Amino acid sequence: MIKDQQTYTILIIEDNPGDRLLVETYLEESVLVPRITGANSYKEAKIILSESQTFDIVLLDLSLPDMGGEELIKAVMDIAGNIPIIVLTGYSDVEFSRKSVKLGVADYLLKDELTSSVLYKSIIYSIERRKVFNQLEESEKRYRNLFQLSPIPNWVYDLKTWQFLDVNMAAVTAYGYTQEEFLQMRMLDIIPEEDQVRLKKTMEMVQNQEGELPKFSGEYRHIKKNGDVIFVETSSNFLLFDGKPARMLLANDVTFKKKYIEAIELQNAKLKDIAWIQSHVVRAPLARLMGLVNLIDDDDLDQDELKTYNKLIMDSAEELDKIVRDITHKTEQINITEIK
Repeated sequence: MIKDQQTYTILIIEDNPGDRLLVETYLEESVLVPRITGANSYKEAKIILSESQTFDIVLLDLSLPDMGGEELIKAVMDIAGNIPIIVLTGYSDVEFSRKSVKLGVADYLLKDELTSSVLYKSIIYSIERRKVFNQLEESEKRYRNLFQLSPIPNWVYDLKTWQFLDVNMAAVTAYGYTQEEFLQMRMLDIIPEEDQVRLKKTMEMVQNQEGELPKFSGEYRHIKKNGDVIFVETSSNFLLFDGKPARMLLANDVTFKKKYIEAIELQNAKLKDIAWIQSHVVRAPLARLMGLVNLIDDDDLDQDELKTYNKLIMDSAEELDKIVRDITHKTEQINITEIK
């Protein structure tokens, strides 16, 4: 048998010298340079693992002088961190072996069935599985950080029940519900009843499409805990969450944006009104004033005619003043800074 050239650092927790020697012999038959450390009890193993987390694998006997069975597995796993653990035992108990794997051990081997090849394969597979598991764990951690640290409210909800499955802190802060309250609610609980029909129709249309449920987006109204209704631009993607078909929804509050646009549109309407007044209404009294001024320049006017013209000039000036004040008042009403 060709020996593995890679160096493996192995901790054997075994109080039986004969069994430990046999395991070391099997390791030396498969691995060129195994770096083996031994512990005769849980107490000794705890000291070793507390001082160093550089082991590639832990081989654990379930019957130690100071601890054994399920209690021992849990205790060693607590101090082993990400190091995979292979249980070596002389007891053939199928139910306990299943339970051990559920507790997190990498493998469960019977000493009576142990060979060099079986032990080597178990070690290699356990190390590789741990690497994959660590990568998945790191990926999940990155997702969790991106989800929780996003400044925009995010939810994950069940596609069948509409129940919230997860919610980030931005949603908690923006909507006023605690995370626990959100997880007791459904997506429809934050949507006005008159908007729910539209959302359900959209979801039915999306779900009836062939293949994986695609991304979809749209603008909806949401209700905060305090009763405030806000406008949000939503975007969602299909995903499996704990094995359930779900959607992750992002909701960006655009209430201020909509109010600002409405204010701009109102401002433009008022400006058009002012422009019309300036181009049409102002011209009438202004044209009369200009005509009256020309008439006054006539030297043949008597005093009565002059008084009449002066009165007409004053009337036109007052009309023009009223129009100017009206324009000023309309201008003062244009104030976008008051948007809330």
